[in-house]
Amino acid sequence: MYKPISQLICLLFLLFSSITIVQGKTFKIATLSPEGSDWMQKMRAGAKEIKQKTNGRVKFKFYPGGVMGDDQAVLRKIRIGQLHGGALAGGSLIKANSNYSIYSLILTYKNQGEINHVRQTIDPIIKKGFEKGGYTILGMAESGFVYSMSSRQAIPNVESLRKQKVWAPSNDKTGQETLQSFGVTAIPLPYGDVLAALQTGLIDTVAMSPIGAIALQWYTQIKYITDMPLIYSFGILTINNKSFKKIKKEDQKIIRDIMNKVFIAIDSTNRKNNSEALKVLKKSGIQFVKPSSSDYKDWQRLADKANKELVTSGFLDKKLVKQVEQLLKEYRQK
Repeated sequence: MYKPISQLICLLFLLFSSITIVQGKTFKIATLSPEGSDWMQKMRAGAKEIKQKTNGRVKFKFYPGGVMGDDQAVLRKIRIGQLHGGALAGGSLIKANSNYSIYSLILTYKNQGEINHVRQTIDPIIKKGFEKGGYTILGMAESGFVYSMSSRQAIPNVESLRKQKVWAPSNDKTGQETLQSFGVTAIPLPYGDVLAALQTGLIDTVAMSPIGAIALQWYTQIKYITDMPLIYSFGILTINNKSFKKIKKEDQKIIRDIMNKVFIAIDSTNRKNNSEALKVLKKSGIQFVKPSSSDYKDWQRLADKANKELVTSGFLDKKLVKQVEQLLKEYRQK
């Protein structure tokens, strides 16, 4: 007498499961990017196209301007299901895929041409790594090369850096450890607290891309920039795998295709904007300080040591580092 009941339960379960796959889905996405920014405009345009091409089955609801908190707060809300994803600084997801740090190797990439060449091969590897870590990457777009910026004094050499009150993102343990290898104890703060900390003198040195410094208004407190690109930075649009895989595969493909196209456009725009932002920063009266040849060698020596420690600790895959080194060698020989 129980067999028909168990069969009915199984049938209802299968029916419910099929409904959860095909029914409409609204992805809730948070970001620090302010409303009206190029990122938000392009992501909203992409979301509109997705809604049209899925006949309304898939929608996006964005929470811009940090209203859901910093990146770590967003990740916590993703874990408990309050959010499905975010447009985040790439370093925020470092626990999901530590190999993402391949783009943060200090003083490794010298110019835009080198990074473009490397990304053609490495970006797909990084995306696969994130998927294994639980996140579907819908797009990667550069924030650009990061420079050391100071509100108090010029920083042409490592010794002068050690005298500063240096900020590091509160969620970036790797960055804090890297600064320690330079003899610097960082002051960890969330992004949203940095401007006030610069204004009050709690910190006097930050590392940021030109467009980031302008967008976040940090440049209003900056007097000196060390004219030496330190690392390369990214922003990532991600949705956790569990939520993404609940929608139909054809809808997944539509989302991937459209958002990939959107982020290629954002990437291209950001390259141009970073170039323009550097000009704006120079025109604003900020002094650009070039390290001497001997100072640069000192920077590079400590950078190489810090980069090597990422590999020997197992944080970065040795084969991936070798692959990047080979790609850079190929590009430079050309």
